[in-house]
Amino acid sequence: MHCFLTTTPRVPAHKIGTLLGAPELQALSGKVRRLAELQQAYLSCAPHPLARASRVADYRTGTLVIAADNGAVAAKLKQLVPRLLVNIRKREPEVTGIKIAVQVKDITAGLQSQPGTDIPRIENIEVFRELAHRLPESGLRSAVRTLIRRHERRRSDDE
Repeated sequence: MHCFLTTTPRVPAHKIGTLLGAPELQALSGKVRRLAELQQAYLSCAPHPLARASRVADYRTGTLVIAADNGAVAAKLKQLVPRLLVNIRKREPEVTGIKIAVQVKDITAGLQSQPGTDIPRIENIEVFRELAHRLPESGLRSAVRTLIRRHERRRSDDE
């Protein structure tokens, strides 16, 4: 049995500072630094609940682009643009305008499943049956019975 080892040519190691100082990345790191500064200015001027639901997305030729998580936030920010612009210009005088855009976040990222799609495991459904039997006639008992019926209907559809 023969074993052959192949090696890939080694790339010389560089310090991160050297890599970040490369001409290719200097323009990008400068833009990122500038956007971070503008984000801080925006956070200090915008109402906290709106600032949490929006962020600085871009800065082009004097126009600050703010991305809102949804239409409601965008609508409120559009109402506040004159006040925001005055306050931001105190810190960043070169900002001459603000544009609001909607950039919806991925709403499925934090969701494990859609409500109503999880079917309780069989051993849990027995607990619900016992609970329904012990409860007095009430809205809760009716809701538990509805849960049991839906579970049975889904199980029969799956079989």
